[in-house]
Amino acid sequence: MASKPAVPSFTQGSVRPVAKVLVATTAMLAFISYWRAAAIVLNDLASSAYYAGGEAEQFIGKTAPWFILATMLLSYAVSQLYVESCSMFVRGGVYRVVKEAMGGTLAKFSVSALMFDYVLTGPISGVSAGQYLAGLLNEMLPYAHVHMTLSANAIAEIFAVAATLYFWWENIKGITESSEKALWIMQLTTLMVLVLIGWCGYTLLVRGGHLPPVPVAKNIVLSRHALGWLYGSRIPQMFSLVAVFIALGHSVLAMSGAESLAQVYREIEHPKLRNLKKAALIIFIYSLVFTSLVSFFAVMIIPDKTRPQYFGNLIGGLTMALQGPFVARLAFHVFVVIVGTLILSGAVNTAIVGSNGVLNRVSEDGVLSDWFRQPHPRFGTSYRIINMVVALQVVMIIVSRGDVTFLANLYAFGVIWSFVLNGIAVLVLRYKQPGGREFRVPLNLQAWGKEIPVGVALITLVLLCIAVVNLFTKPAATMAGIAFSGLLFAGFQISEKRVQRERGNEAHLELDKFNLTQAADLTQGNVGVQPGNILVPVSTQYALYPLEAALRRAKRGKAEIVVLHVRMLRRAAMGEYDLEPDQLFSRIEQLLFTKVLAAAEKEGKPVRLAVVAANDLWEGILRTAENLQSGTIVAGSSSNVEITEQAREIGVSWERMPEPRPRVTLEVLTPTGHEQVFYLGPHAPRLTPKEIDLLHKTWLEFSEKLPKVEMHHHDVVHFALEFLGRAAAGAQGDDVLRQLRGHLNEIRECRLSVSDAGLPFDSGPSETDKVPRIQNLE
Repeated sequence: MASKPAVPSFTQGSVRPVAKVLVATTAMLAFISYWRAAAIVLNDLASSAYYAGGEAEQFIGKTAPWFILATMLLSYAVSQLYVESCSMFVRGGVYRVVKEAMGGTLAKFSVSALMFDYVLTGPISGVSAGQYLAGLLNEMLPYAHVHMTLSANAIAEIFAVAATLYFWWENIKGITESSEKALWIMQLTTLMVLVLIGWCGYTLLVRGGHLPPVPVAKNIVLSRHALGWLYGSRIPQMFSLVAVFIALGHSVLAMSGAESLAQVYREIEHPKLRNLKKAALIIFIYSLVFTSLVSFFAVMIIPDKTRPQYFGNLIGGLTMALQGPFVARLAFHVFVVIVGTLILSGAVNTAIVGSNGVLNRVSEDGVLSDWFRQPHPRFGTSYRIINMVVALQVVMIIVSRGDVTFLANLYAFGVIWSFVLNGIAVLVLRYKQPGGREFRVPLNLQAWGKEIPVGVALITLVLLCIAVVNLFTKPAATMAGIAFSGLLFAGFQISEKRVQRERGNEAHLELDKFNLTQAADLTQGNVGVQPGNILVPVSTQYALYPLEAALRRAKRGKAEIVVLHVRMLRRAAMGEYDLEPDQLFSRIEQLLFTKVLAAAEKEGKPVRLAVVAANDLWEGILRTAENLQSGTIVAGSSSNVEITEQAREIGVSWERMPEPRPRVTLEVLTPTGHEQVFYLGPHAPRLTPKEIDLLHKTWLEFSEKLPKVEMHHHDVVHFALEFLGRAAAGAQGDDVLRQLRGHLNEIRECRLSVSDAGLPFDSGPSETDKVPRIQNLE
């Protein structure tokens, strides 16, 4: 709960501690629901429905919808790999998993490849949105009697840059801001999807239709452009499975965004793993229905002669080919384009969120300097990383000149190889760390006393085959991906060596960054809590069990938890010394609050962080409880004194405080989970059922004897207390004390076996509820 600075701070004889406090803030505590988490990922994964089918058909012909469907099924399998890795590491993702399994070198390569994906995903989506918008404008201009044609690529380029800058600002403000926009976009998209599916179904019912050709080797039309370096080779004709993997490789564009699921896991609220599974299932169902059905409907409804002109605007072409009045189709076409512009722009947001999370993991590990994670002065976000990522995306948009096909040709190197390395890492960790996970990818066999992870192995093998085939069939992506990943990997290596030189022999510690707000005292306003909050004093990273208990029992959104560290001060001979922020918040506090954040992230519940200076530990805690109007203090037991003696010392500190003194419940926990509850200040007694029956019986007897007098239960209690007080103060005082002592001795054994019911936490019974709480300090 406390630490000591190296400087004095008080005058001799000073009673009150110096009024100097710090409120530490970070943007990584804005926990979001699984709906918001799913919306962030879907803004990328589902947005591919607007371009993935058309791009795939350019390479592999009319069988493309079947491979888009297979890619969506594969994306769910990949998401299960991420769920398993997240169950092991809250701050997970491909970097952490690969490093734990195969070391830092491969981990840095995996991030280098993945960043190539993120740098392309945002521009692809933004440019595609601009293409849809430009297409709509060109279609509408003749109706306004404007005889001109706008440059689709120029409009796409301008729009993509604008969308990227907009979501740059949203992410600078934090995950709550960006997730709210993502959820709103997905709600509007859902309405569009339902109308589109219904109208397409009606069109097929009226006109009839045929499914695309089955995905067998003879139906897969692989153009020269699709074969890349394999053009002229007989391998695709000799091995049908190779042709299938080539087709899958050209459909991988439809599963971008899966890594973002691991990056938003840190921000998912309690219960984290259960909510992650829900988010993954929502993402799978939505993308399966939307992305794959759009591809099937496009082939079945749009005529073969006209469909090629809509490869970059597939849903737009589909809406104009539907059965119905032209005006209705045109109006729906406008709506589809507007929604498409929004969801494709939202994919830009997902790319920024994912890349920010990945580079934060790299920086925390000492590969990048702490400069990159310096929090924004106002919002607390890692704005320097966001600035760097957005700058790269804007450069890529300008280089592409608004051409989606150019960007799509570069895509698929980074995403597929990051998936491969993540799958291999999960497979390796099954043997290196067989325990420590709440979820396992299904299909696990037991043989010779060992677990054989068949499911993980099959998923990884399929991903590896696609990745290897892509190396030869996507020459532009291979060369660009290797060049970008190589440069970024070299940058990581140089940066890591520089950080190690600056650190010297000092061991690396993963420390979070905090914004520090200096104030005269802690208040509800500057901490950001309401009355009735829970105050948890902490002193060392090795004794966070009171915080962990508070987090487990506090219901989401019901209890606000303030974590307080007291900086103990010494008295000086004369004068008062105001501590600077770096003296109140040293490396000790930074490490302590880093561990506090890790505990909060694991439970998915927010906490507020504060440091207060005091020359008396419990006076500092109680003064904070008074200022914040805390309802409960949850503290750990002292290793030096008994809990009852600790409670007595707290009571003495409470009595010394000037009015108004805080009326709070004090819960003292031991490392083994035992708990005792004390009450500071006047409080309503917790009556046992026996005592309530006795009170009611007494009230009935007096009511019968005084039939015409209005009497309530509290009147009986009031009269009894005053009567007992007068008796104790009068001649019968000794007799009253003797009887009271006898009564207390008589019920002592019973009290030891009865739990004092009722916690200020919004939770059900826990293991600690079975332990008697027997001490009341008034």
